[in-house]
Amino acid sequence: MSSKRTLFLIEVAMFTGLALVLDIIPFLAFKIWPNGGSVSFAMIPVFIVAFRWGIKGGLTSGLLWGLLQIVFGASILTPLQGFIEYGFAFTVLGFAGLFAKPLQQAIKNGQTKVSFIYIMSGVLIGATLRFIAHFYAGIVFWGQFAPEGQEVWIYSLVYNGSYMLPSFILSTILVFFLFHKQPRTLLKAA
Repeated sequence: MSSKRTLFLIEVAMFTGLALVLDIIPFLAFKIWPNGGSVSFAMIPVFIVAFRWGIKGGLTSGLLWGLLQIVFGASILTPLQGFIEYGFAFTVLGFAGLFAKPLQQAIKNGQTKVSFIYIMSGVLIGATLRFIAHFYAGIVFWGQFAPEGQEVWIYSLVYNGSYMLPSFILSTILVFFLFHKQPRTLLKAA
């Protein structure tokens, strides 16, 4: 096995584990939603992997984090709902890796504003795809929890948007800060 592949596997495993830890430590995750969802730092490690290793690294880390969520007590109503909200929703965070190469080049060139745009765009794609999965599952599987008289799609939009929007903002700011302050540490090893 090549040293590059070994580094890839080690980093994916470490950052995925960090995502889980950031999600389950009570004072690091704001969890007030009764049926799952939280505002936490947990997506940040997956985005770091995606920006370091591209889509392959991001998708792998996201998938593993979703599977770990299941192992550590996810809210699962049916196998399909579990797949959508844990298998799919966390995996698609890795699509932030679409911007890995241009982000790394912008950082190497000292283009701070451009690197922020790449980070924001990548985090937006990943968080939006995750939101869509939770939004759909909210309509199909969690609709019985909607307040009486409220449209199920509005309930799902508000419920899932209330933690995904702050998580997107938090992730964008902190991922940018980390790459801006520690570019040598976070840029992909050659």
